[in-house]
Amino acid sequence: MNGEKHKGYGTGREALLVATVHVVARKGLRGLTFRAVAERAGVNNTLVAHHFGTRDALIKAALDWSVQQSIGLSQLEKLPATEEEFCESILALIAENPDLQIFQYEMILESRRRPELGEAVQQLYASYVAAFAEGLRRIGFGQEEGAAQAAFAALDGLVLQLLAGVDRRGVERSIRYLWVALGGHVSAGAVSAAN
Repeated sequence: MNGEKHKGYGTGREALLVATVHVVARKGLRGLTFRAVAERAGVNNTLVAHHFGTRDALIKAALDWSVQQSIGLSQLEKLPATEEEFCESILALIAENPDLQIFQYEMILESRRRPELGEAVQQLYASYVAAFAEGLRRIGFGQEEGAAQAAFAALDGLVLQLLAGVDRRGVERSIRYLWVALGGHVSAGAVSAAN
């Protein structure tokens, strides 16, 4: 942060999206300026305007990008076939990429103050639920009506708790129990490792 330029984001548009996610995760939406994004990405701020035109277009593009990144990294569409892999994929996503989720929660909260973000936030949730439903279908459980949405709502709350620093072991146990509730089977070793 502290004025540092972050290299290694890639180039062009994606580098600016990564920088946007980082700026909002660290400073909130009120700290998001073309200059802050450009500084973080190590480019001239006119490049941000060139790629996105407006701050709102930048926000929408960053939200769409962050959701796709998060879905891919969490493996929701290609849901792991075991409880251990499921739990680890969620915990690793938060440990390795907290800015993705922090950015999204910032946008969710901001949509209450800025209704024009409401549609993008609805799309965020629709994307997650559809990905989770596909993952559940692929491994053959959780097919009941509403199962994917209910399970994702629980998972969403657990992710928020992890980001807030709430009892990691308790959250891990809860992720494992979510797996069981969806029709998975808890292995004795996995439960004792979580205790």
